[in-house]
Amino acid sequence: MNTIIRKQALGTSQEEFYERVLYARNRQVGARPSVVGGKPITEDLAIELRITAFGTASCPPRGEWIHTPLVMRPPDHPLAYGLAAPRNGTRSLLSGLQAHIIKWLLFDSRPLTKDNKSVEPPDSYLRPSEERQEEALWRACSEVIWRCGGGFNAQTDTKVTVTLPTNQVYIQHSSQYYQDGITEMLHLFEFKSLEDLQIFLKRYLYLFQSEDGSGSLLLLYACILSRGCENVKKDLDGKLTYLVSTQVEGSLNVTTLLLTGRATPYLHNGVQYVGDEDHYAMPQFGVLSRSSVGLLVWYGNEENVGCNVSKQYPGSRLKTPAMPIWVTSCSGHYGVLFNTNRELLRNYHAERRFDIHYYTCGGCHVLLNVDTRAHEDMVQLRNDDISATPLEKLIHTKWQDAKITWSGPVPFADSPN
Repeated sequence: MNTIIRKQALGTSQEEFYERVLYARNRQVGARPSVVGGKPITEDLAIELRITAFGTASCPPRGEWIHTPLVMRPPDHPLAYGLAAPRNGTRSLLSGLQAHIIKWLLFDSRPLTKDNKSVEPPDSYLRPSEERQEEALWRACSEVIWRCGGGFNAQTDTKVTVTLPTNQVYIQHSSQYYQDGITEMLHLFEFKSLEDLQIFLKRYLYLFQSEDGSGSLLLLYACILSRGCENVKKDLDGKLTYLVSTQVEGSLNVTTLLLTGRATPYLHNGVQYVGDEDHYAMPQFGVLSRSSVGLLVWYGNEENVGCNVSKQYPGSRLKTPAMPIWVTSCSGHYGVLFNTNRELLRNYHAERRFDIHYYTCGGCHVLLNVDTRAHEDMVQLRNDDISATPLEKLIHTKWQDAKITWSGPVPFADSPN
């Protein structure tokens, strides 16, 4: 009986009823399932994990990684689809996750009619109940972790790793390792099935959501371990020696890890060979396939570019994703742009004039209208136009001559949201 329920927990309404009966009290304090099984983390792996993520194990990570959970905004409200988090170094990771949450709510979970349109108005799916919020969260986490392990690629055998905290300390403080209150208490769980991963994350989602918890760190660790520490270092290609940068809102490499499964600093399509007369041409591995969620970047002033990081601009595989959702990095600020019409990028007429939402995990939301039809007064407008806001300049990297109209107040370029 338990095996049947476990394997079919994501299935029909009757099977979901049995699961709710079994775990009906999971949301109540003191009745949540304790962490059982898995393998305790070793000192060698803890050191390697911290070095890969933060560059050192002898100093603790920045405090925001220890105290930023995965928290949704109040259900059944206009911004109920959004994660809520302060502006800190986790923003690049949370924005990547936010894009996948919106993707599931707007497109993956929506029943379609024969003409490929939703039964209900699209905006209604952006006001999810608490139950749908939680499902969107564990499904989005599952998708990015599975992709980091090579999932959604028929040519690879996928294996992913998730870490959960326990009450047992396995690594003592030393000159090589500084305790952070989380890493030294982890258990590791491996999965070779996406369905098993989803069931596991659904069961232990509360550990990612707990107030003042480490949900962001747990997700980051799962992505790194699923990709492999050595592979992450190879992805960075010497541009950075570790994944998480010192930039205020985090590293673009964290975002590319969630979007593509690889922590590449190169945003161009495919592989480019770069060399000169004194050096052999070396491959730079960019985005190897079209992404389901896109990425748009506008660097702004030079100080917004991290040290030793050259400006990289997305190729068409990121600019034109499968779904009309983009993570944005605008003058160092991360957010998400999205449109509710899944056919936007497949229909020339739909892309002539449309509304687009902009959201950040800090709670900033604006609605803009983008008009790509030819306008005489827009002939001279380019990305370097001094009258355009940073967000408009970012949108112009995708729709170069579009006329952009704001439906609400224009946020300041250095807004903390």
